[in-house]
Amino acid sequence: MEDMNHLKPSSFLSSDGSLTVHAGERLGRDIVTNSITTPVVNTTTYFFKKTSELIDFKEKRSVSHEYARYGSPTTMVLEEKISALEGAESTLVMASGMCANTVMLLALVPRNGHIVTTIDCYKETRNFMETFLPKLGITVTVIDSADTTGLEAAVIKHEVSMFFTESPTNPFLRCVDIELVSKICHKRGTLVCIDSTFATPLNQKALALGADLVLQSATKYFGGHNDVLAGCISGSTKLVSEIRKLHHVLGGTLNPNAAYLLIRGMKTMHLRVQQQNSTALRMAQVLEAHPKVSRVYYPGLPSHPEHHIAKRQMTGFGGVVSFEIAGDLETTIKFIDSLKIPYIATSFGGCESLVDQPAITSYWDLPQEERLKHGIKDNLVRFSFGVEDFDDLKADVLHALNAI
Repeated sequence: MEDMNHLKPSSFLSSDGSLTVHAGERLGRDIVTNSITTPVVNTTTYFFKKTSELIDFKEKRSVSHEYARYGSPTTMVLEEKISALEGAESTLVMASGMCANTVMLLALVPRNGHIVTTIDCYKETRNFMETFLPKLGITVTVIDSADTTGLEAAVIKHEVSMFFTESPTNPFLRCVDIELVSKICHKRGTLVCIDSTFATPLNQKALALGADLVLQSATKYFGGHNDVLAGCISGSTKLVSEIRKLHHVLGGTLNPNAAYLLIRGMKTMHLRVQQQNSTALRMAQVLEAHPKVSRVYYPGLPSHPEHHIAKRQMTGFGGVVSFEIAGDLETTIKFIDSLKIPYIATSFGGCESLVDQPAITSYWDLPQEERLKHGIKDNLVRFSFGVEDFDDLKADVLHALNAI
């Protein structure tokens, strides 16, 4: 399918809250119906009435759908909604966040290219960069999130194709100065891609800050209900079209039913994220003041190393708080097992609160000394706050802390 993403006139939608509800739908869609909700178009292929219509489509004189691997009217609505929220020319949705991540890197980083990334990031992203990409001759420089001097040195020393980082990062919620790193990279023709999953476009507009691309695991806050896997990449039509070409070949297509769940989830996203921002900030303050917590990682706290950056480029600090219990692995397990409200589970961003111990969930396959190289201590906890009542969550956390 031709890249059908484009921003439609939206002068009457002045806020993110309105965009999450109406963008891509109220402004018109490629589905003939007067239903309020976007229909799920479950078809594997699309027909043309005459061969001349097919030829017009092939020669780009008309726009249509052709085959479900290339997209559908339902997924197109989702892409337009995300584009409106990110302030992007184009968005491509895929089957998962890691699918979006890997296809983007494969499409835009050439053989024998060079990538700069940061120490603190999702484990599977680092694994892909350090174990698979070298097979294509692609090399990687890993720097600290705050090391802009190291970034500048890398782009001078190497012909760097891309600087890729999360902001905030996983699990320590480090924040990168997106405007500054974009200026450094663009001087040398280096693309900047920000994984903004922890922030969402409601809290941070990475493209407006200078990034070329912004990636989201839509599984998290976009879906918001822990019931759908998806990923998306937003940016200029030129860059997203390059990614789209490879995506059509690799086939990590998002099912229209999943696209519908995301469209529905996004309509309450601004309300959910607002609640999660508030709860996480208040809980971070409670945790930081508690004697049985040795350290709290949250960009909304003045104690966070990039609090000054977060205040400048974010309007909210997200719903995830990481912290270290004053104790060992077993003490931390006792704390987690004493909690009543959150589920012990990986992921974040949904209505239900989730809690996990990264040393067990993500890094259990590594010996302790290897985990420590990544900064993952046995007492580290990652808590994703949902939309439950704050007082209930506070009481639950304090009860669990008092139990250790």
